[in-house]
Amino acid sequence: MDLRPSPSSGRYESSSSTKKPYLSKSVSDANSHNQSLASILNNPHAGKSDGWWWPTSSSLPVVPEFAPLNPLPKPGSDLTRTDFTPYIASFSDPFTRFHDIQTHTKSTLLLDDQNGENALVACLREVPSLYFKEDFQLEDGATFKSVTAENLVVQEKLSQYLDVVELHLVREISLRSSSFFEAQGQLEDLNSKIVEGCKRIRELKETIRLLDTNLVGPARKLQELNLKRSDLVALQNKLNLIIYVNQALSTLNLLVASADCAGALDVTDDLQHLLDGDELAGLHCFRHLRDELATSIDSINSILSAEFMRITIQEAGNMDVAITSKFKARATIAINGEGHEAKLDEEETSNFRDRLLPFVIGLLRTAKLPAVLRIYRDTLTADMKTAIKTSVEELLRVLCAQPLDSDFVAGERVVDTDGGSSSLASRLRSLPPESFVQLLKAIFMIVQAHLAQASEVKKTIEWIICHLDDHYAADSVAAAIALGAAAAETASEADGQITTFSQFSPSSNFSRGFSIHEKGNDVTTMSHLSRNFRADILRENTEAVFAACDAAHGRWAKILGVRAPIHPKLRLQEFLNIYNITQEFITATEKIGGRLGYSIRGTIQSQAKAFVDFQHDSRMAKLKAILDQENWAEIDVPDEFQTIVTSLFCPKSGTTGHGDDDSAVTATSQTEVVQSSSDPSMVDAGVPNMSHNTEQSDSTSTHLDSTAQSNDTNSRDRGRSNPRMLSFGGVSYHMVNCGLILVKMLSEYIDMNNSLTGLSSEVVHRVVDILKFFNTRTCQLVLGAGAMQVSGLKSITSKHLALTSQVISFTYTIIPEIKRILFLKVPETHKGLLMLEVDRVAQDYKVHRDEIHSKLVQIMRERLLVHLRSLPQIVESWNRQEDTDSQPSQYARSITKEVGLLQRVLSRTLHEVDVQAIFRQVVIIFHSQISEAFSRLDFSSQQARQRTYRDVQHLLGCIRSLPSDSKSNPPNWGQLDEFLAQNFCAEASQ
Repeated sequence: MDLRPSPSSGRYESSSSTKKPYLSKSVSDANSHNQSLASILNNPHAGKSDGWWWPTSSSLPVVPEFAPLNPLPKPGSDLTRTDFTPYIASFSDPFTRFHDIQTHTKSTLLLDDQNGENALVACLREVPSLYFKEDFQLEDGATFKSVTAENLVVQEKLSQYLDVVELHLVREISLRSSSFFEAQGQLEDLNSKIVEGCKRIRELKETIRLLDTNLVGPARKLQELNLKRSDLVALQNKLNLIIYVNQALSTLNLLVASADCAGALDVTDDLQHLLDGDELAGLHCFRHLRDELATSIDSINSILSAEFMRITIQEAGNMDVAITSKFKARATIAINGEGHEAKLDEEETSNFRDRLLPFVIGLLRTAKLPAVLRIYRDTLTADMKTAIKTSVEELLRVLCAQPLDSDFVAGERVVDTDGGSSSLASRLRSLPPESFVQLLKAIFMIVQAHLAQASEVKKTIEWIICHLDDHYAADSVAAAIALGAAAAETASEADGQITTFSQFSPSSNFSRGFSIHEKGNDVTTMSHLSRNFRADILRENTEAVFAACDAAHGRWAKILGVRAPIHPKLRLQEFLNIYNITQEFITATEKIGGRLGYSIRGTIQSQAKAFVDFQHDSRMAKLKAILDQENWAEIDVPDEFQTIVTSLFCPKSGTTGHGDDDSAVTATSQTEVVQSSSDPSMVDAGVPNMSHNTEQSDSTSTHLDSTAQSNDTNSRDRGRSNPRMLSFGGVSYHMVNCGLILVKMLSEYIDMNNSLTGLSSEVVHRVVDILKFFNTRTCQLVLGAGAMQVSGLKSITSKHLALTSQVISFTYTIIPEIKRILFLKVPETHKGLLMLEVDRVAQDYKVHRDEIHSKLVQIMRERLLVHLRSLPQIVESWNRQEDTDSQPSQYARSITKEVGLLQRVLSRTLHEVDVQAIFRQVVIIFHSQISEAFSRLDFSSQQARQRTYRDVQHLLGCIRSLPSDSKSNPPNWGQLDEFLAQNFCAEASQ
């Protein structure tokens, strides 16, 4: 038996006992293709290393498992050959087979080397290489020609070449003959097994046929009959379902036509449930059912939306007509914001809720309520705008037909240039302030009526959604909310917008009985969806009312904006009427809307600022004109100005310093004072109209004159011994026209500050500006002698300076009170810088007053120096002539006369403290200047000394009589007294 190496394992196996599966497959393939196994085995191209066709034994030799090794002997023990006997016995047989195979292989290889290889080399040497080419083809012309036509010798040796090749092939086949016969034996075994298998298959088929006939056939027939019965029952149910759907569609059309939305929704829920299930799948007759159902649902939603709009908006239109008719009948409206707030009583509220409830439930079931609320918001907004515009047009016909107010300037009426009917904006601008306020009141009432209706709708929806606890429809509302939430979620998922509840898709998770657990949905998820759905409804509900308020704010702001060029020019009270009713409107609407209206607040605030700016500019211009025309003559203070000062700055003062007239003065409110003296020109009427004098005088020619006597004469001509003064804090002040105008303007600024609280900082800035301007301009006109150029004064007298000092002192005195009053409304963040500004202005007034007093002292010093410059010539004449006159000299009498005149003027005008401060400086100047002048003279004769002594005594007598706070004895003692004591002791003793 031959042993061949196994190409896969490298082991040597017995060729007679091994069989490979692929050998059987190769034999079967060879038989199927009608090929001889001998031709396969005798293939000369098979290499010696190709061992795939070698047969293998069906039972491979089992390699014995090695017996477990004995424990290793301890170190120092002896081993013998008998110890390895079990191991050698275990692999002796395989080793013997391996040795035989190895010996046979060597002999075969040796034979091949000696015979086969030499013969093959000789074969290749004898046969031309042309025949061994891979591309050898006799069909090829060149090959055929080289083999047959051109080489006859090759043709003759062709048979010999074939013999040589055949000899070598036979030799190769002989070397493999043993494998060939073994393969034939295996093939015969395979054929016998195939025959056995076919026989068993025939027996099995016969057994199956008998079983099918006797057992399976009847059971299968029974099963077929049961299936047929089930199909017939399903067909009957389908037919019943078709009948039901047809009837439901007919009923749905009738319910929609009769506007029975609740019943129609019940039917649509059933049909939608059928569509979402498998009952109608495959029925061609209902292929358009979903579209028809969607059309019906759209119709139901349209009916519900229309009814909702009719109840919530359209029925409110009658209120506009009633208000407009009422206004036309009375042509005036008295309103006090909250007093005319439109509200429904309890019965009306209950009826309104009962009417709105079924439509809200229907819209909840279809998940259309958020969308309808958005439509309601847009419609409500448009209706609000239309109502305001229509009302304005109707009311303007009445208001424009009324005669204009006498205070309204006709030139401000705006008309179209074409001579036709004026536009709505121009007619609004042409309204007098009172008529415009009446128009705003009417609009206020109309807006309140609409917002009250919208607020009631909002409250009703909130009541239905959140507070319908013990009501009979509470369960229906809860089920409707659950249905709508699921429907909105389904629509959102279909559109890829999970968080939006804006579209409707009929619920597939709920039945007609609103059971929210029939499909096994998670309770937590459904509760979350319901909360989101409720939140969406409540948000849209709130947005609708706020949108209506915002629309009303926009229209109101637009109406105010039309008259923006006019409002800054109004009087304070006229503007306040508009401002206050706007504030009431903002408060009332924001209370309903629940949010701040920034547009209208910005409009009224900007107009208020424009009003303050315009009023300030006009007052600045007017004050400049009054100051330029001021003749700085004292005037009587009217009672209204004392009332202003008393009400503003002296609320607790009971005396005004007006003698018998004090008891008649009572503290009145600022508004009444402003109303009674709203036209400052009334004050100007008491002042003679002064024209500008083109003749200019020297600004430095400031001297005393007889102005005081002329003022006294004017006072007596007016029938009063003393002019009425302005009292503050128990102190009276002489006033001129511009000072009273400043007081009036300051009171108006305080009124603006108290009325326009949001602009308090701006008002304080304007007060600081006007105080700065008045102080600066007064200083330029009096101290700077500018009045001699602009108002025609020939000179600036001490009377002018004293009156100016009184006005400046009064203003300086009331500045702290003005600051206290104004800063009550100023925000804390602005107080720091504004207080610094006001304090700086007060300091400027104090400096100005001190400069006026210094100017009075300077005037007296200049007059003294003028008289003292002639003293040397006078003394020289005394030395040459005899003394015939016992009276003081003329220069001494002139000095005392002018000092007395200044004393009388200042004592009648200035306060005692100021007079004492001024004359204390005058006394010091007199002592120093006169003593210095006399010390430089030379008294050469006795009569000159006597005359000088007489003049000094006369001058000292005048100095002693001057008011001063000196504590010396004698009063006003100084350098002149020392000069007299040092140089005229003898004359004093005589």
